[in-house]
Amino acid sequence: MSGMTFDGMTAAELTDALKDAGLPSSGNKATKIARLEEAGITVSKVEDQQVEAAVIDAVMVADSTSEGFASKLTASRQMFGQNIPFFGAIILAILMVSATTVVFIAGPIVMELIRGEPEYHLIDFDPSQARDRAEHLVSLGHPEWKGRMSGSYEELMTAESNKANFTEYGLASTLEEFEVPMFEIQAEPRLFYCIPGTYPLGLPPIIPCGPQDVNRVDKEFEHRIDFVIQGYSGTASYSFGDNLELVNLSNGTDDSLWAGASGEVGVVWSSPGVGSNTDIYAKAISNDLRALFLVNVKYNCGKVEPDDCVPIFKTVDIEGLMDQTGGNLPDTIPFIQLSKNTGEELQEVFDQQDSNNARLGLEIDVDNQGTRPVRVPCGILEGNDDKVIMFGGHHDTVYNGPGAIDDTTGTATVLELARQFALLAQELGPPDHTMKFCTWGGEEEGLHGSKAWVEKHADELKENLIVYINLDMNHVDIDPERGNGLTLFGNYQSDIDHIERITEKFKAERSDLASKYSITIRTLDGPKNSETGMPYNSDHGPFVYDLVHDESDKPGHALVCYGSGSWEYHTYMDNMDHFNEESLAVSAIIYGTYARYLAWGEK
Repeated sequence: MSGMTFDGMTAAELTDALKDAGLPSSGNKATKIARLEEAGITVSKVEDQQVEAAVIDAVMVADSTSEGFASKLTASRQMFGQNIPFFGAIILAILMVSATTVVFIAGPIVMELIRGEPEYHLIDFDPSQARDRAEHLVSLGHPEWKGRMSGSYEELMTAESNKANFTEYGLASTLEEFEVPMFEIQAEPRLFYCIPGTYPLGLPPIIPCGPQDVNRVDKEFEHRIDFVIQGYSGTASYSFGDNLELVNLSNGTDDSLWAGASGEVGVVWSSPGVGSNTDIYAKAISNDLRALFLVNVKYNCGKVEPDDCVPIFKTVDIEGLMDQTGGNLPDTIPFIQLSKNTGEELQEVFDQQDSNNARLGLEIDVDNQGTRPVRVPCGILEGNDDKVIMFGGHHDTVYNGPGAIDDTTGTATVLELARQFALLAQELGPPDHTMKFCTWGGEEEGLHGSKAWVEKHADELKENLIVYINLDMNHVDIDPERGNGLTLFGNYQSDIDHIERITEKFKAERSDLASKYSITIRTLDGPKNSETGMPYNSDHGPFVYDLVHDESDKPGHALVCYGSGSWEYHTYMDNMDHFNEESLAVSAIIYGTYARYLAWGEK
């Protein structure tokens, strides 16, 4: 190791050196180096101490009984920041004593030969605790619409509840607030139509659908079931007197149809080929539509309701929208999604508008201008250094449903993991590295909470983040017909190698649980959003990609779990009916075991 400096040592190696010298080991790398230098400790002295410790251990083994010798061979010790099987430590010590310079030239090769298979200890996870947390979170939803929409009172109560849980578990806790572009639904929306009646002798009423039109036909659709507001919709109130027309825009790809819908209500059918909400809303803005309807004909059809495709909430990429519209986000263009049956009924009625004189009514009250606060509570388990292992899930939901699966499941898992690791710290002592457990607001409207948090803490994360583990719908529904698959994926093969080994141990030791679920493990280390790359579709995205600012920056490490079977995704029916707390234990135990290994080694 001749020529090595403190700067060339890892934080873990510096921590060990401080502990061996009886000095405090907290602080960042620069602080640790300064403390060693102030104490007059040199790199060569640290090297000598490590050699001496290894040789002493080797002698102790030689003097042991056969039983003690066997147990020593299966144990391990930490050398140069690595957990090394004890037998390997003996070999390394002998090599170091006999040929120190040669060994350290070939150090990485020797380490690889003797490191051996890591020993993992599966963590505990209590599904009933996770369910209790989930039921409480769902109870915090909007009294009418049930969701915990970002920027709302309900989201604030959720964030404060999570922070209180972290504190209860004995963790340090924080609650940060970020102002982000956000919309606010200010009143119950309405969608309705009228077919005028007739006066005696078959004459039309003086005011079609007016107060004297006593034999007209009225229909009002049910909010959340027949239609839902889409992200960053504008506000408008149209009455029967406005005599709006519905213009069929097919799948939204024909620009000439859009031009013909100017000043009217455009209807896009969400068949294959339809662009994103961002793309079609940008076209509605550019063509000055009075409102935009998107009919759901491809999601959850026949799954939630046997004869319908239930409308779902979807947001727009607000930055992408501004790019397409030159920074224009009007506050006067409502944007809603209709169920399949609602869209077909409106189309049938208004196809005959020339003969039946049908009239449309629409009342949407959404403030889509300015910013609103979203919150990020974190529980912190302080470690012996500043390196960070993180878990996260988003605590906000779509506005129109309880969000029991998306993502109350992930949030409840993070809370139970925080409790389990607090208990582990009582048993094992402080972890080698700091652990953080965070839940994010603003995910459903554009990952606003995690993006803002990563931006604020970017310098710290670039230096210290070991891995971020994202739990977003890490759940399999109770009904086996919906599938039983969980997908575990990450963007570094080194992480995935551990996950594969831990999964095999999980299958062997927890076959009662593992046998019920199909576990797929994938490495996605390709370009962003490619088939072989990590998607930028949940809160892991900022941790992977937003820390990359130039060619020298590598993407951050992330692990993610996605479950299966949630047909009620983003609908009013995403409630506790299909909540399967047992399935949360699969990803929690596998990823939690990896975090335990990173935090405490083979203790």
